[in-house]
Amino acid sequence: MSELVLVTGVGPGTGKAIVECFAGKGYTVAMLARSEQRLNDIAKSTPNTHSFVCDVADASRLTEVLAEIRDSLGSPKIVIHNAVGAERGTYLEVDAERMRVAFEINTMALLSLAKQLIPDMEANGGGALIATGNTSAYRGKARFAGFAPTKAAQRILLESIAREAGPNGVHVAYVAIDAVIDLAWTREAFPNREDDFFCQPADIANEVLRIAEQPRSAWSFESVIRPYAEVW
Repeated sequence: MSELVLVTGVGPGTGKAIVECFAGKGYTVAMLARSEQRLNDIAKSTPNTHSFVCDVADASRLTEVLAEIRDSLGSPKIVIHNAVGAERGTYLEVDAERMRVAFEINTMALLSLAKQLIPDMEANGGGALIATGNTSAYRGKARFAGFAPTKAAQRILLESIAREAGPNGVHVAYVAIDAVIDLAWTREAFPNREDDFFCQPADIANEVLRIAEQPRSAWSFESVIRPYAEVW
């Protein structure tokens, strides 16, 4: 069997594109998402993919699914944490419980993935753990008070993991996306924007693949990507 990639948060945009990108390169892909129908649809059209219904905010369910994956497919060589939870608004507006759920998805699920899967990577000679994020991890804009702290914690946790797991042969990296991703709902939200305003999911997926396959002599911890016309 080919090397196994695990992808969380397989939605209709970036997650689906990552699955298709890695499967197209010959990897076997374990897909995690809350929607069984979406996973089944992707599995029908994309060979070498396997569906696992999971809300990564549910720590016990995530542990069960990771055990199922190891039993049925083996230990993942590459893990991509693409699941994201968001609670936006100013500090006066955010709902504290929804922010806690976002923290569970963005940060605590990442910790669970690392604790349960990196030891196998180290024992098997190496691997990669990559999280997709965004520039909210670096700055706290007013209306991102419920989201930016969860992404900042995610990035800092990942850096701590990288400093320990990297010397043991596991490439840990953060791919930050400073963009509006091209999806049906974002097209509706920005109806007057030109095509080059949007970041294409397939292009994001190619960057994740590039990072995952970097040679050991030149690993990146962080990659920040944006459309060429994005103001930053």
